[in-house]
Amino acid sequence: EFRMSKPNNFDIQNSFCVLCGRTDDCPEKYGEKKSYVEYNLTVHYYCLLMSSGIWQRGEEDEGIYGFLITDIRKEVNRAAKLTCNICKKKGASIGCVTPKCKRSYHFPCGIQRECIFQFMEDFRSYCWEHKPVQTLMDKESGGASQCTICLDLVDHLPAYNVLKSPCCKNAWFHRECLQYQALSAGIFFFRCTVCNNKDKFQKEMLRMGIYIPERDASWELEENAYQDLLQCYQHCDVKRCRCKEGRDYNEPDSKWEIKRCQSCGSRGTHLACSSMKSREENWECVECRSIFAKSGKYSKQKKRSWATSEKTNGTTCLLEEPSPKSARPSSGSQRSFLLQSPKIMCQNNLSPCTHLERPASNRVMMALSPLMSHRNWSQRQKHLKERRREVRNILKELKVQVNTKTTRLNINRENIWTSALKGFRQRNFSPTNTIEIHFTNCKNRSKTDTSASRHQFFQLLMLHLQNSSLFEGSSAKNLSLDFQAVKENLYFEAGRMIAVSLVHGGPSPGFFSKTLFNCLVYGPENVKPALEDVADVDVAQTIKTIKYANSLSSLQSAIHDCCEFLAAAGCLRPVTALCDKNMLVNDILIHHVIKRIISPLESFRQGLKTLGVLEKMQMHPDAFSSILCHKPERLSAEIICDLFTIHSSVRENKGADFWMAYLQDVGSGESVVTLEDILLFITGSSSIPSVGFDPEPTIKFLRIKYPVGNRLLNCLELPITKTYKQFKNKMELTIRNTLRAERE
Repeated sequence: EFRMSKPNNFDIQNSFCVLCGRTDDCPEKYGEKKSYVEYNLTVHYYCLLMSSGIWQRGEEDEGIYGFLITDIRKEVNRAAKLTCNICKKKGASIGCVTPKCKRSYHFPCGIQRECIFQFMEDFRSYCWEHKPVQTLMDKESGGASQCTICLDLVDHLPAYNVLKSPCCKNAWFHRECLQYQALSAGIFFFRCTVCNNKDKFQKEMLRMGIYIPERDASWELEENAYQDLLQCYQHCDVKRCRCKEGRDYNEPDSKWEIKRCQSCGSRGTHLACSSMKSREENWECVECRSIFAKSGKYSKQKKRSWATSEKTNGTTCLLEEPSPKSARPSSGSQRSFLLQSPKIMCQNNLSPCTHLERPASNRVMMALSPLMSHRNWSQRQKHLKERRREVRNILKELKVQVNTKTTRLNINRENIWTSALKGFRQRNFSPTNTIEIHFTNCKNRSKTDTSASRHQFFQLLMLHLQNSSLFEGSSAKNLSLDFQAVKENLYFEAGRMIAVSLVHGGPSPGFFSKTLFNCLVYGPENVKPALEDVADVDVAQTIKTIKYANSLSSLQSAIHDCCEFLAAAGCLRPVTALCDKNMLVNDILIHHVIKRIISPLESFRQGLKTLGVLEKMQMHPDAFSSILCHKPERLSAEIICDLFTIHSSVRENKGADFWMAYLQDVGSGESVVTLEDILLFITGSSSIPSVGFDPEPTIKFLRIKYPVGNRLLNCLELPITKTYKQFKNKMELTIRNTLRAERE
């Protein structure tokens, strides 16, 4: 029988788990081992999760991982009466869930005997006789292939230590490799290493006993993990450096400022050492000039730079190559880079733009004074507002196509994608019909609240698409390669759904990367992808190894290490000089980001042609970029105030003043409701659709007792009160209770 240690002899390092009786500290196998002096016990996380007679009855911060101490004591006492069928010792807290099977065992013993533990739902455990197995076709068994994680051979056998991907026919893994991958990637990034499928892959791996932690990837949690990559190249490489302080000396805004090569970014010069009067002048290193000279492209390159200068009124807009970013930056992470010019040229097209126009994950931050930063931020907001106003008018023109004939879609909130797909593919569906949404798992929804239901449907649908296996990346996403989705024509359906959402009053996606947007608008052949467009960590690391090779031997070694990948991508070629790496990196990026997904991209483009959306995108790229590559503007009191037209039926009342004062209180956090709650109460939508509201939102002051939100007319009917306090109390009571009742 396992007893809890006494306080006076509690040894944390050598303490044993109260459920399995072992002192092993192996997080990969048994979960985190934690000792709690205040409770006089030590426990493995997995032992606690899988024990059959205990449930998580407390909150996360109560007891141990939400398991109450009294419950743990009861479970220890219960297990003390049971004998392990493997080691024959007492304390077997885990039992096989198969009916009539009476086998019990410790968690480590179960691992040793190849039992299956499912870390999901009811946390079921299966003994070695009743455990789930993967079914293999006769032609699949036998033979061997590479494990796509460790690249060692894995036998095609129905064995415990071998797992097959449910979404790819020829993808096999070692169980141990998959478990390490899951612990590292976490629930957000753990997916098939071949086709990038997430949902189907995770479901099968959980069924087969792989533990997937509900946290961000390990590379996102490590502080300053990419700090070394933020260093810009700062060294003068000209034959005769004239700087007395040395080749590494760099003094900004002087003749001793280091300018990097505009083509490769891996060579530099002091301005004075190359007789440059201004940092705005172009400069290329000897290696790049020789390449252009041999290929005959040097004169063309020179003409292009002059043409660009003319477009910008004689001011050359050069984007100095920034230090590379993480392949998958975590949301909210900040990467700052110094630019040589207050203007930059967008990497994927030739139109000049300010640095703040770029989407979140593609943005290059400038080191400016607070005054300049605030001014640019204000300009950016102004530009975005103008462009969103422009796109609103364009979408209203497209909405004229929508007729009054209705098409009803039966939607299950819990399975939004499947039910939406079924609705869009039904015979009588037409994008020009008015869409009516009926939520099948919502009994009390009002029949007249069609616009609210429609907006909620499109909002859920856009959220699903953003997190689906059709896209990859963190905040700014590109298309991924999902062979099953290509086979089922899902990329076309995704494009069609986005087009219909934009025209029918749903939200815009807001998660397109600049590269994806430019491929759709200008064509993939006219787009140059960047390293940050690569979502696959291994591919990104391969590109970085090649890109930052500092000698010919290290470059050749890096190419040799990944020669199979390069050959499969059609990028393998002999290198004779270090500068060859730039063309190689460019080829890999074009293959991985564009050529690899050319079939999904074309299907997606065809879907976006619905209702003429793609054509308008190509005619007005700046306007549509504001809604497809940027998240909607956060609501403010001013935005809500400007949105509504006030009609008063009683002269000289203070209602309008009370309304504006109330919006200020809500916006500053002095209220129990939010601005989104107010908009939802009135219109059924918590955000402003890209096409705007139809009809235009209005406010009426009437002699009524409580506020009324008429979602059919987008009209807010407000009571006339004597004091602001009465007005605020009535607003908060009504809005809070109405929304609470709807949620319930």
